[in-house]
Amino acid sequence: MARRCEICGKGTVSGNNVSHAKNATRRVWRANLVKVKALIGASRATIKVCTRCLKSDRVVKA
Repeated sequence: MARRCEICGKGTVSGNNVSHAKNATRRVWRANLVKVKALIGASRATIKVCTRCLKSDRVVKA
């Protein structure tokens, strides 16, 4: 699982940079991911979580 939140599924989004002259070049927006040691069931695992899920307490940190 590359660049994807394991809780909500938020990932990379693509689009265009648009200059004042309306020139469009491709770019990407990446999710703000953090590796966190979390409790999953009774075990502890390292997962990649976006900071919004971390802030809203969707993850129980170990």
